[in-house]
Amino acid sequence: MMVNRHRGEVAAVLDGREWALCLTLGSLAELEAAFEAEDLTALIARFSSARLSARDMVRIITAGLRGGGHSVTEEDVAGMQADGGAAGFARIVSELLTATFGTTSKPESDSAPNP
Repeated sequence: MMVNRHRGEVAAVLDGREWALCLTLGSLAELEAAFEAEDLTALIARFSSARLSARDMVRIITAGLRGGGHSVTEEDVAGMQADGGAAGFARIVSELLTATFGTTSKPESDSAPNP
């Protein structure tokens, strides 16, 4: 699958199918509402903490899939599988946030042990 990184697109394999994800302005507004962030700066600060729960990752991936033109719900995404399990989902989120904001962050699930 061809994606355009200059537009913030990333490719991900979920349930054995390749998908294009993109955090568009509309999907970022969706995330602001979901995370109760007052603006984009507050949303970026939350993502920069590198401490995201599994539910956070589901929300981000859902928004990215919707921004990529796919009609999915959070429930759909929560039931999907990624290579590498939770670490695979974290990689997808990290790639998507990096493509969108140009920063590197490594999201962790809340249940991941802290070194």
